[in-house]
Amino acid sequence: MKPQHSLKIKQKVTLPIKRLGINGEGIGYYKKTVVFVPGALPAETVTAEITNTARNFVEAKLLKVNKKSSERVIPPCPIYEECGGCQLQHLSYAGQLAFKVDIVKQALAKYKPQGYQKFKLLPAKGMTSPWNYRNKLQFQLGEKDGRVIAGLYQPNSHHLVEITDCLVQQPATMKVLKVAVDLLNKYQVPIYDERRNSGIAKTLMVRTGINTGETQLVFITHSKKLPNKKQLMTELREQCPELVSIMQNVQPTKSSVIMGEETMRLWGKESLTDTLGEIHFDLSARAFFQLNPEQTAVLYEEARKALEPKPEDRIIDAYCGVGTIGLSLAKKVKEVRGMDTIPAAIEDAKKNALRLGVANTLYEEGTAETLIPAWLKSGFKPDAIVVAPPRTGLDDKLITTLLNFPSQKLVYISCNPSTLARDLVKLTQKYQVVYLQSVDMFPQTARAEVVAKLVLKS
Repeated sequence: MKPQHSLKIKQKVTLPIKRLGINGEGIGYYKKTVVFVPGALPAETVTAEITNTARNFVEAKLLKVNKKSSERVIPPCPIYEECGGCQLQHLSYAGQLAFKVDIVKQALAKYKPQGYQKFKLLPAKGMTSPWNYRNKLQFQLGEKDGRVIAGLYQPNSHHLVEITDCLVQQPATMKVLKVAVDLLNKYQVPIYDERRNSGIAKTLMVRTGINTGETQLVFITHSKKLPNKKQLMTELREQCPELVSIMQNVQPTKSSVIMGEETMRLWGKESLTDTLGEIHFDLSARAFFQLNPEQTAVLYEEARKALEPKPEDRIIDAYCGVGTIGLSLAKKVKEVRGMDTIPAAIEDAKKNALRLGVANTLYEEGTAETLIPAWLKSGFKPDAIVVAPPRTGLDDKLITTLLNFPSQKLVYISCNPSTLARDLVKLTQKYQVVYLQSVDMFPQTARAEVVAKLVLKS
């Protein structure tokens, strides 16, 4: 389809930047055409070179900042622009928090759920020190100059950027990663080559318990083979005494899904232990757990605040994972029920409930849209439902279930303001939005997390 503008690739343009988009890129207009400029900030005037054109917008790379924003800072990471794992290191932290509220406002304006103009958007809750917060890494493996490297793919490419230090990762994860990469080099373990569909080691995953110090390493491989396994285990244990679990996950397909269905224990425990407040959690290799434990405590406190739990309340924790949200409420309410489609997560949730000593929980494997009607049919009536879906948002069937079997209180914890706003279009048929509270779970990135408090319309 013919573009609605005359801009060409490699053309240089100078323009003012009006706001940031959902990926943290600067957005400006050149002769009424939308121009996306990564690295540019609102209130700046920049010169950029067009890199891609579409019918009603263009993309451009930043060449020069002619007028700087007062919120611009120097990114401390030496590979910030190359890596792409972070998008906002050039923006002050106060500016990042303001952006994460604005991105919610933009999403609401796009989807226009009922009454959105009057929704109460609270200031984002950030961190005192917004660095070294990630308790988990998943770095792809590759080869460079005949040696094994680990890192992340450059955005929109298959170019692997080697990362030997990461300012948003917990130091413990980077230490174990470095030792593992060195040993893969030492023992010449074949690295998987996607183009040839050959080799073995694909990805390394490291997760650490911030409050326990326990650390787990997972080798993600193309097949069950892992050469020199015994020597690898011996040296890893010697060099990394914090390791309590070494696992191997087999991902035999070319899929972009990082982990496969089969996980094997190579040494140590099946899981690692971490804590949130008084609650201990066992985390198996594939179990979901928030990546920023410090802010997770803030997030769950905001969820509790939104729920206003009462001793007689019965609560459903949909997308429960290992039970983190529901178990943080269990001692404040009459009953908590949760569901998840990953069997290992449900087993972890049951173990975590047992360890906490709460007998008022029930965890079942399955989908919320199947289990909620079944529980209602058996006589269980929830006073509140908590949903914390993946970035794709709520399943249509679950939304229908929430509308057909509404509870008095609904708390929606979203990691994607766009799908939250989309889902609110339907949910506001039955529910009223009381407020939206942003919590910065991922400083230096464009990702935004929101706790939405909804109540049933009278």
